[in-house]
Amino acid sequence: MIIDARSLPNGHSIDADICIVGAGTAGLTVANEFVNQSYRVCLIESGGMKPDRQTQSLYKGKNIGHPYYRLDTSRSRYFGGSTNRWDIAVGGDDCSRARMRPFDPIDFECRDWVPHSGWPFDRAHLDPYYDRAQERCRIAPPGFGVEDWSDPQNTPPIRFHGDRASTVIFKFGSKYPFIRDHAGEITSAANISTYLHANVIEIEMAESAGTVRRLRVACLDGKRHWVSARHFILATGAIEIPRLLLASRAVCHAGVGNGHDLVGRYFMEHIHFSLGVFVPATPVVFNAMGLYANIHHVNDVPIKGKVCPTEAVLRQEQLLNLVVEFIPSIALATRLDNFLYPRIQSTSFESLKVLVSAMRRSRLPDQVGQHLSRVVSGIDSLSVDIYRNLKKRARRMFCKKRIQYFELENMSEQSPNPDSRVVLGQERDELGMPRANLDWQVNRSDLDSAKRCLGILDEAFRRGGLGKILVDLDEHTPPERFIGGWHHMGTTRMHNDPKQGVVDRNCRVHGIDNLFIAGPSVFPTGGYANPSLTIVALSLRLADHLKKICGSALS
Repeated sequence: MIIDARSLPNGHSIDADICIVGAGTAGLTVANEFVNQSYRVCLIESGGMKPDRQTQSLYKGKNIGHPYYRLDTSRSRYFGGSTNRWDIAVGGDDCSRARMRPFDPIDFECRDWVPHSGWPFDRAHLDPYYDRAQERCRIAPPGFGVEDWSDPQNTPPIRFHGDRASTVIFKFGSKYPFIRDHAGEITSAANISTYLHANVIEIEMAESAGTVRRLRVACLDGKRHWVSARHFILATGAIEIPRLLLASRAVCHAGVGNGHDLVGRYFMEHIHFSLGVFVPATPVVFNAMGLYANIHHVNDVPIKGKVCPTEAVLRQEQLLNLVVEFIPSIALATRLDNFLYPRIQSTSFESLKVLVSAMRRSRLPDQVGQHLSRVVSGIDSLSVDIYRNLKKRARRMFCKKRIQYFELENMSEQSPNPDSRVVLGQERDELGMPRANLDWQVNRSDLDSAKRCLGILDEAFRRGGLGKILVDLDEHTPPERFIGGWHHMGTTRMHNDPKQGVVDRNCRVHGIDNLFIAGPSVFPTGGYANPSLTIVALSLRLADHLKKICGSALS
């Protein structure tokens, strides 16, 4: 049943056994587990069935750390949530998809070279839920073994020399199960009421601060409602959940669940930046990379191979996890000049450019004496730079050779950082809620780790006579521009110790008996894999846990 909250009388009270806030990937997965059961469930969604600008604007906030996407464009605030943003097209398929893969076993471990790492359980514990998640996302049969998803004749995996690099498989899950199939099941279920255009603006706590009494809901037309339930699940993402917890201060003055100043901290993303290119040794090698070059179907499931350092080398060199995707390209050989001829230039060459530019404008530059001194004292390095630039220009004019190569796109792990966080800003939205500010912080060591991983992969390709990776960076130069992947994680992290995490191993907020959190905000670490499959697996696990603890009380 779908109900427009704006149609309810002002001050209406909603009562349920289970209240789920947010109809995105996590919220829909949990709700679907309760379809046509004996539990009364209400699903609270800020938006409608389609996007609208006014509701989307409630996401507005400020980026006060490393440059990031506008907060009101990095998520979708309507039924289906950011599942609506899955946008990978697969040939012969009318549905957009998302990359899917489980986190690696090492991602769950407490690694002594990664501060604040470690989940309360290992990968084996989550494997049954990963299998169910693959069924839910229509990418079964379960499993990601390279042998099961490659063809020795047509799409063979790379046989690397040694144990430094390996192939991994990514599947591409459909958004239809969430925005179409689950949506139909949930909205037609007699025991589930879906309230649209309903924004939760406050968590009202009991005086003891150990129980949630009810939620305050606001509509953009000015109406206010209340939701009472025995159990509450917040599933609105790693920015909105801490925003709501921090803003609910009537009883908990630091915010709900924030007794140890952890809510909003440890915001993580998957770090993306341009790594370089892979140049195969021969056209035969290029043509033999069908497993990696394009998305293709195996057992009716869209898949693609990627390459990463092995677990052994991550341990040996104490690195963060990383995976590299290969994008086939063909271009003039001069396209690779920036990799073959370093762009790092001497200070004397930089000063010469300043002087020449000033002369063309018939004016003297600032600090002209200093620039002249650099040119004279650095004449040897200046000569080398001039030669390199003349050679590059000549190649661009006369070289018409075309080569086949692969652009490299990486997705690397970010180490947990307590200073990377979501905080409340001074501005308020139309409903009176403080807007969120995102202070995304990335450690230099995260970028250094990614560059070292690329060097390891280059070594593996060269040793096997497969080709070489050309990098547009050196070990002393950080990437000029790195971005995230719209993968918000970590701001209500999971840990058995309430001094180190916001939720326990069952995703229950420490110290509160009826408040749970679903979604990537509970991830203690993020690995390299897209978070979608792990979100679904953890949501299925949470639903099972709720059934166990509610059982007889709700029937």
